Amino acid sequence: MGERAVLVRLGLGAPLRSEDIEEFHALAVSAGTRVVATVTGSRRVPDSRFFVGKGKADEIRLAVAASEADVVLVDHALSPSQERNLERLVGRRVLDRSGLILDIFAQRARSAEGKLEVELAQLRHLSTRLVRGWTHLERQKGGVGLRGPGETQLETDRRLLGKRIRTLSERLEVLGRRRDTGRAVRKRVPVPTVALVGYTNAGKSTLFNRLTGGSAYAADQLFATLDPTVRRLRTAKVPQLVMADTVGFIRDLPHELVAAFRSTLVEARDADLLLHVVDASDPERAERIAQVESVLEGIGAAELPTLTVFNKIDRVGLAPAVERDAEGIPQRLWLSAQTGEGVELLMAALEQRFAGLPHGYRLTVAPAEGRLRARLHAAGLVSAESASEEGGWELELEATESRLDALARELATPLRQRCRPCLPGPGFVESPTHAALDGGVLHLN
Repeated sequence: MGERAVLVRLGLGAPLRSEDIEEFHALAVSAGTRVVATVTGSRRVPDSRFFVGKGKADEIRLAVAASEADVVLVDHALSPSQERNLERLVGRRVLDRSGLILDIFAQRARSAEGKLEVELAQLRHLSTRLVRGWTHLERQKGGVGLRGPGETQLETDRRLLGKRIRTLSERLEVLGRRRDTGRAVRKRVPVPTVALVGYTNAGKSTLFNRLTGGSAYAADQLFATLDPTVRRLRTAKVPQLVMADTVGFIRDLPHELVAAFRSTLVEARDADLLLHVVDASDPERAERIAQVESVLEGIGAAELPTLTVFNKIDRVGLAPAVERDAEGIPQRLWLSAQTGEGVELLMAALEQRFAGLPHGYRLTVAPAEGRLRARLHAAGLVSAESASEEGGWELELEATESRLDALARELATPLRQRCRPCLPGPGFVESPTHAALDGGVLHLN
């Protein structure tokens, strides 16, 4: 059934928007709660004691009592004292927006790195909440029988939290170095990478599954997936292409989570092409696009080639279409990942983008084919070489298909048919590797 929750949302210095209430309601449902009441209002500035003001705090208390709620969820960032004051008044747990998002992430993280990142974010968030929480165990204060050595419980908690935070940071740093090493290896093998980015619940995972035949979890909820997935995408003209399903963005992301996931952003930044997936049925899509673009700028990915994909056209009665620039390069595309309408247009656009790029190949050269080996070296196509078990050579090549075809005609040998795609190993493909978020906006889905 889930816990019964009362939602609280104020319009601060501006009218209260129904879209913000709906998004927060979706967040609460994603966390597994059952919304039983919603309290709204407006203030010019937050109240220092309760954030919502004394009158509105009493209204929340009455709503909790009437609905027998278990928790109060506030769609704002509360200070530790405001959170504690509200809890004392309503007699229930109070969770602000940051705490709610962290709880959702804790439920959804599946990879080892993702779990470490979420735990680190939770501990950093908790460290700001350790304010006089253990005064009943205080030893360092005056009075008969209360004097003596020893640290306060608050100091003990802070010390233990600090130690755990340092441990997690060191472990994530080690994982980051491993990721950097793997990225350096992948750069030596020219395999184009396409990263799906966009606001949460835009349909990235559904499109990812449609394109790759994958089984990434997809659902009509915020943050349906947290750990991104990478898989091969095969097309007729581009035999080597890697697609990454990243996490969705959202407004007002907790700063603790931003800091925890910062090291993973370089994966999206290093992509060869970004597919910016937009929910075409979202009335706030223009604002969502602006929020995603601000995040991409913050991680240094604003200048990457981007193809904007308007998804869910089946909900608004639009037909599949492609919009191109003056040079004929696709810039905007309309499709439905759910029904498959327009997906063939996206595949054609990807082929147009990558068909002429060099790719990595492996070629086994027999001992008697020294002329072939010498010609490939002379053409500058050999990036690595090792001895084969048969006494010949194993060559790693970087070449376009047209260049291989030209050499094949010159040497009268089916060169491209003998080459094997030089793809990264299974440790990279089809494994969670990266997330994206920064500047208060989340990059995950």
